[in-house]
Amino acid sequence: MILKQDASLFDHSHANPWHIQVGSEICDDVQSGLDHEWLVTNGLGGYASGSLVGATTRCYHGLLVAALQPPVKRTVLVAKFDEVVTLHTGERIELGVNEYAQGTIAPEGYRALQSVSLDGDIVCFSYKLTETLTLEKRIWMEYGENTTYVQYLLHGSFDEEGEKSGDEEEPAVLKLEVVPFCLSRDYHSVTTGAEDWHFLVEDQGHRCRIRAYAEAPAYHIIANPSATFTPGGVWYWHIWHRQDQKRGLPGQEDVYMPGTFRLSLVPGMHTTMVLMAETETSCSWGYGGRRHETLVGQALMRHRRRVQQLLAVADHSGHQLPEQDPLFARLVLAADQFIVARPDYTRSSNAPQALRLSPDRKTIIAGYPWFTDWGRDSMISLPGLLLCTGRYGEARGLLKAFTSFMHNGLIPNRFPDDGQEPAYNTADATLWMFRALDHYFSTTGDWSLIKELFPKLCEVIQWHVNGTDYGIKMDETDGLLRAGAPDLQLTWMDAKVGDWVVTPRSGKPVEINALWYYALTTMESWAVRLSTDAAQYGHLRALVRQHFARRFWYEEGGYLYDVVDVEGVAGSNDPALRPNQLLAASLTRDLLSEQQVSRMLQQVTQHLLTPVGLRSLSPDDPAYQGHFAGDQRQRDSAYHQGAVWQWLLGPYVDVHLQVHNNPAALRPLLLPFAQQLRSTCLGTISELAEPEPPFSDGGCFAQAWSVAEILRCWLLVRASGS
Repeated sequence: MILKQDASLFDHSHANPWHIQVGSEICDDVQSGLDHEWLVTNGLGGYASGSLVGATTRCYHGLLVAALQPPVKRTVLVAKFDEVVTLHTGERIELGVNEYAQGTIAPEGYRALQSVSLDGDIVCFSYKLTETLTLEKRIWMEYGENTTYVQYLLHGSFDEEGEKSGDEEEPAVLKLEVVPFCLSRDYHSVTTGAEDWHFLVEDQGHRCRIRAYAEAPAYHIIANPSATFTPGGVWYWHIWHRQDQKRGLPGQEDVYMPGTFRLSLVPGMHTTMVLMAETETSCSWGYGGRRHETLVGQALMRHRRRVQQLLAVADHSGHQLPEQDPLFARLVLAADQFIVARPDYTRSSNAPQALRLSPDRKTIIAGYPWFTDWGRDSMISLPGLLLCTGRYGEARGLLKAFTSFMHNGLIPNRFPDDGQEPAYNTADATLWMFRALDHYFSTTGDWSLIKELFPKLCEVIQWHVNGTDYGIKMDETDGLLRAGAPDLQLTWMDAKVGDWVVTPRSGKPVEINALWYYALTTMESWAVRLSTDAAQYGHLRALVRQHFARRFWYEEGGYLYDVVDVEGVAGSNDPALRPNQLLAASLTRDLLSEQQVSRMLQQVTQHLLTPVGLRSLSPDDPAYQGHFAGDQRQRDSAYHQGAVWQWLLGPYVDVHLQVHNNPAALRPLLLPFAQQLRSTCLGTISELAEPEPPFSDGGCFAQAWSVAEILRCWLLVRASGS
């Protein structure tokens, strides 16, 4: 027996201003569909992701990638589902897509795929079964839980020949088989199966409990009571990960099929599969019982209410979000994917790593699918992701979380995937924190946080003046910060392969010293308000201001040196034309003359600006790399030697507005990102792009600071133009 359900709960209108949909231009082309991706997240660092046509093209793809130690220890538990439908006529249609070694694609379910869309942040796949019958698959995650929902809805009607009549006859139904592909591994790795390795699968009728081996984390796949589960226990060999192979990583793996779920549907009905890690509280919510679909409906309503709340909070933050601004609405939802919980413990605590999660203790995932939370990325992204969207409490929690890990005047550069001690090899993350704090205070007026953190901020300055780790120390003669050694990468241009630092920038980098000046300026201002010793910060600030332009201005080129006193050699300056110099004008108007800023902007515009961001190095430089591709060594050699970065549009827009005060000139630079939200990964913006036409996307398919800075700049341009 199949129960009728209220389909109105699941209706989504294409009139939604932030609705994104791709159709036949991608779905009919399997190669294009394999190169485009989707992403949903859970606020813990866990996620679900795959290609638009359904195949896994990366080791990072999965239907349930659980953050078992939030926001890290991400583990691929369920790779994907394949579906087979049997129509009322007996015709079987396979909807799955798998790519195997040598490029073999089987089955070819993409032939039935009509469209892929985003309903808010729920990804929706629409399969045309007949002229009158469509199957829709929706995927979303429970916020704060390692739980994924996969829902199937049957739309339309059976054709007249297939309808049965007569009271004694059963009505026509569609039979649905759901075939899960399972794993249990770190998301950076791949699995090699074995004929004698069988997962431990507990058959519970319409649900199953799965462990790859006795000590492996357990997880559940749950259907409603009308379903049946038939154990299988078969390996699928040599699934090909085309995107990994392009990156020089292992290109294939084996996946385990524990069995098959069988369900029935009639038009107007839905059925839902629930996937969850066993540690989740949702395990006790009653899924799999007679109220299964009712509970799923409640989960969907929770999810929709949260999406509406995110948009409402962004609206209430003073930006007057109009329905006719789909770019801002979409970026608000994209921003949410990166904001995740971090355990409530400090670096000095002896408590276990996985302690309670606090709703106010947040961090920012630098990028999906492979990055964890990085200090630099979090601080650069905070104004766009949290302040521009009205999430002030979470911004406060993030700032407190990172300062709780402070060590020798430095906040962490990154947190390892295994949840161990953070790494501190960064010269700029801590300085970016001053900018984040200043933006937070100017936005919220929350002086209490500045007052609370001020003693730690004083320590930061003192450590930088006297010298801290990694050779980071102020030069007493000019007040400038020097950092690093030839074998260290401490700035955002941090590519390193083995012992080779691709862009070492040891010495006095330009943006580090612009940030240093900004930190000293804010400390002087805050010290005055606290009636404490502001003179020490004022003295240091004046010293930096006195020497900055003298040391960094490159008169012959009409722009700033990228590094002065390279590798500690006085007077050895690096004339590479890079975008880092923009921060000397975007952060403050004190360091350069108006003429210098104008000349610098002209050079940056001429040599670095592209339609999708800024090149990391001028094409005229002998070290320029015009292509970002290949294995890790090849990619890292181009990572900051030409590759285009979207986040750099942030400081570019700031400086352009300062020089020209013409927001209308910048709108054409930002509006194309509305189209980028429909490419590569639906609803988000990638890490970088190729430096030459057609400027194809590269790196992570979803990057926090890309979304953050485009969002922040859009509001700047929109507000300035109003």
